[in-house]
Amino acid sequence: MIDELIRTRRTHKAYGPDPVPRETLLELFELARWAPNHHVTNPWRFRVIGPRALATLKAAAEAHKPGSASKLDRAPTLVAVSVKQTGQAEQDHEDLLATAVAAYIVLLGAHARGLAAYWRTVPVLDALGLPDDETPIGLLYLGTPRQEQRVPERAPVEEIAFFLD
Repeated sequence: MIDELIRTRRTHKAYGPDPVPRETLLELFELARWAPNHHVTNPWRFRVIGPRALATLKAAAEAHKPGSASKLDRAPTLVAVSVKQTGQAEQDHEDLLATAVAAYIVLLGAHARGLAAYWRTVPVLDALGLPDDETPIGLLYLGTPRQEQRVPERAPVEEIAFFLD
C-alpha cells in the first residue's frame, strides 16, 4: 500500500556493490513520467551516470570542495535529475516542482522494489554538460541496502496542517 511505502522509505548512504539493472531504471523512469505536470510539458530529464561521467563529476566535486568526490562512490548507480526550462518564469517554476515530484516517484518506486535510495543536491551537476535550457535539481543514489535506517522524528500533523476559514 502507498501509505506504508511513504512511511517506510528512508535515505540510505551505504549500498551493496551491484548496479541497478537498466530494465529496473527504465521502469522507475516510466513511473516518473506520471508525475502531475501542468500543460504536460514533460520537463524531467534523468541521466544515468556512467564511468566517464562519474570521473568528470568527481573531478568537479573535488575542485569545488576538496574531499567531497568520495561521496559519489557511495552507491553503484547514480542518476542526475534535471528540469528542462522554457524561459517563462511561471511555467519554469511549475516544471521545477513537477520534476521534484518525478524524482520522488523514482525514490518511492525504488523502495517498492527493495532498493535503497538517496536524493542529494550536488552543486557541480553542470559539469555533466547539460544543455543550456536545463537546470540540475539533484543526484539520485540507488542500489541495494546494506543496513536498516532509523525512523526520523517528524512534526505532528497538528503543527503542519492548517484549516483556513
